[in-house]
Amino acid sequence: MIDYFSGGKQLTKKITLFLLVAWLSISLSSCAIKNLKPNEPMPPSAKCSCELDKGRENAAEKCAVTSSMGKSGLEAKFIEPKPAELKLADYSLLKPASWGEIDGLNQRHAAEDNLTLAWPAWMQSCSALANKPAWQKACAEASQLNSLSSNKPSSAAILTYFKQNFSVYRTTNIDGADTGLITGYYEPLLKGSRTKSAKYAYPLYATPSDLITVELDSLFPDLKYKRVRGRLVGNKLVPYYNRAEIETDASPIKGKELIYIDDIIDVFFLQIQGSGLVQLDTGEQVHVGYADQNGHSYNSIGRLLIERGELTSANASMNGIKNWVKNNPSKFRDLLNNNPSYVFFRELPAGLPGPLGALGVPILAERVLAVDPKFVPLGAPVFLSTTEPNSTKPLKRLMMAQDTGGAIKGGIRADFFWGAGNEAGTKAGAMKQAGKLWVLLPKEFILK
Repeated sequence: MIDYFSGGKQLTKKITLFLLVAWLSISLSSCAIKNLKPNEPMPPSAKCSCELDKGRENAAEKCAVTSSMGKSGLEAKFIEPKPAELKLADYSLLKPASWGEIDGLNQRHAAEDNLTLAWPAWMQSCSALANKPAWQKACAEASQLNSLSSNKPSSAAILTYFKQNFSVYRTTNIDGADTGLITGYYEPLLKGSRTKSAKYAYPLYATPSDLITVELDSLFPDLKYKRVRGRLVGNKLVPYYNRAEIETDASPIKGKELIYIDDIIDVFFLQIQGSGLVQLDTGEQVHVGYADQNGHSYNSIGRLLIERGELTSANASMNGIKNWVKNNPSKFRDLLNNNPSYVFFRELPAGLPGPLGALGVPILAERVLAVDPKFVPLGAPVFLSTTEPNSTKPLKRLMMAQDTGGAIKGGIRADFFWGAGNEAGTKAGAMKQAGKLWVLLPKEFILK
């Protein structure tokens, strides 16, 4: 940390940083960075990104997609929701609803979800929320239910618990629609080593010591969830190094290597997913997770390949992009550098049941959603009604909002965590479905 209050030169740095933040906050009224059209050049004066903190970048290279929902088989086209206007209050897109409105949790559909499979994920939420006033009673009641049932409450008992302690809210989008885009993400399995070699040549970097993050809401409350990142050059805060500058033999962050990976495209997609398992050459398996980001805005390489005519929207999936890279080895470096955003990692403790989400707890496969925390409180139970990837088969489950993502913005916009490995990756990459969400909040939770 830099002490900006010691000495005249340091005070000058403080004033300069404050003025930069003030200028950025004014420009954020129209958010010059976020409102750029795809691949539109970013103004040089605004390259420190204004963004939500994000454990992942863009969970599956999403752009316009077509999905089918329900028995009618009617297709509905979904465009990635635009970032919410700053003037919208937190949770303002939640509307009061009744238990009977939840598609998949009323008497006619009671058997469609086994709530006992969601209960461990809810207890993970309580481990982070139990000391927060609005959640204390609900989490205490959950603990008591566990005690009375030897930690194995029945599905009926769980439903009764939620109905007694929670109120229902349906989520909406800014335009009032009650249906939105549900995508998927997963924890990839990579091959790596703690030692660089010809086989393991591509590093995962830890957070550089010269990366500076400024929380804008500390000075301007209206900019909650917003921050800028950069580095000091003299007494000026300038944009941090971009991907092209970092991924060179003479990398400016050399010395911060964490683990070396055998495939550069796997490193890239790990940055998109935000966490992963690395199978080391010693036989050890380690979890790595998101630590920080360089402050540059994310630019979808899938969208770029579509615009260039290299891929169609139908095959611009993760596997489609990987195949393109294999078939175009001379072009892939230029392609990756078109996304200046870069993610830094940390090694997670051994023995976790899953990667750590934005709530700070291990997330469990097929029971966790990444959401926009401006509109859905982190940790909240969320009932999801959608369809299986590339299918009209109903998928109706009680989930927990324990994660976030750079592309997950809006009231009805969620990422379904499928777990770890190739099978989970196949499902995650194929999931672009229409869906509805109902958020369950403790009766003590007061919406402003």
